[in-house]
Amino acid sequence: MKHKDLKRRDFITKTTLGTIGASTLLSACSTGKKRKTIDEPPALPDRAPDGSVIKAGLIGCGGRGTGAAINFIDAGPNLEIVALGDVFQDKLDSCRANLNEKKGVEIADEKCFLGFDSYQKVIDAGVDVVLLCTPPHFRPQHVEAAINARKHVFMEKPVAVDPVGARSVLVSSKMAESLGLCMVSGTIRRVQKDYMTTRMKVANGEIGEIVGASIIRNGGALWYRRRRPGWTDMEYMLRNWGNFCWLSGDHITEQFIHEIDVMSWHMGRTPVKAVGWGGRQRRVTGDMYDFFSVEYVYENGVRTHCATRQINGCTNGKVEHIMGTRGVAVASGKILDLDGNEVWNYPKPEEGDTDSKWKVTNPYVQEQINLVSGIRTGNIVNDAEAQVNSTLMTIMGRISAYTGKDVTWDEIMNSDLYLGPKTYAFGPVPGIPEEIPLAGEENNLI
Repeated sequence: MKHKDLKRRDFITKTTLGTIGASTLLSACSTGKKRKTIDEPPALPDRAPDGSVIKAGLIGCGGRGTGAAINFIDAGPNLEIVALGDVFQDKLDSCRANLNEKKGVEIADEKCFLGFDSYQKVIDAGVDVVLLCTPPHFRPQHVEAAINARKHVFMEKPVAVDPVGARSVLVSSKMAESLGLCMVSGTIRRVQKDYMTTRMKVANGEIGEIVGASIIRNGGALWYRRRRPGWTDMEYMLRNWGNFCWLSGDHITEQFIHEIDVMSWHMGRTPVKAVGWGGRQRRVTGDMYDFFSVEYVYENGVRTHCATRQINGCTNGKVEHIMGTRGVAVASGKILDLDGNEVWNYPKPEEGDTDSKWKVTNPYVQEQINLVSGIRTGNIVNDAEAQVNSTLMTIMGRISAYTGKDVTWDEIMNSDLYLGPKTYAFGPVPGIPEEIPLAGEENNLI
């Protein structure tokens, strides 16, 4: 679907969301409680409890998928990867070989599935858990199929690339809750003791009332694939998925969601409006931007600034600062007073100290530990709503930058915007040219 062919009526509908409205996405933090000293980190298991064998299937066998499968095995005892699915034979073969080399895992030929329907074959392969690690466009469809089949779910971030997909995942998450199924997201910061302890201190009022935030993620250009002879449109886009908006959501959604999610976690509410800027100078393939700058406006008047860039040869760095009336929190584990003096620093243990209560477990493993622990103890974990929330915030900022127009939360919540084809086959992908969105009067995205 061409960006320029999307009319305002295609982006915003007048229909309501029924029982799923904006209120269900709010995660309000308590502010009226009496302050208490926070001098202990949250208690997190560093290994899932023992139990009967849990079998997992991996859908999406690229680098992150292979990593997630290894993380799952490392989460505790009696955990197995028994099925793989991907659209590319080389990806499937590489993942299979890596699992065998690094973990001694052998996947039977009859449990290795190829094609756009491989996700359903993995789900039906006798698994208890599915690890969803394909390009984000496919996440809503795969989540829905997994929950319908009564499977526990790990879903990599983000959960969608458009509002239609995000709302679909929210519906699936509500169904999962009713069925007692666990859903764990790949937004790793919420399972790190340093981030968690800092957030506890902020919620405790140690920087006062939150009045703003500065969130930045600047890095170099990511990988890309130039088109090869013989590749169809679909193969080219899938192999180059990190550079196409319909597959990745652009890097504000696919990667910057980590930092946006940290901010959303602290803010405890969704913004009412996004005012975005962005552009492209350096990318050589695809239809995405190189940089974004978005101001989020909240109902209480608080404004936050979020910016991200992927260009080589520039100053890189990450900022996650939450500003309060009494100080500033550095989300990864530090609190400063209003003069910039450090008043608290997360006491990270010395290298080699694995027994300290302050030890931060590899978050990619910790999220799998939490998933398995939830399954084995019956203490159901489901953080899907928070990730839907953060995904929609990034989409909101992206659309504002693409169009040059303010975008409200209500518009996003009622949007019929869907990116990508509705059927999948190797061949032409009509209506999705390799064109860059241009902000301004001629942009009819909304």
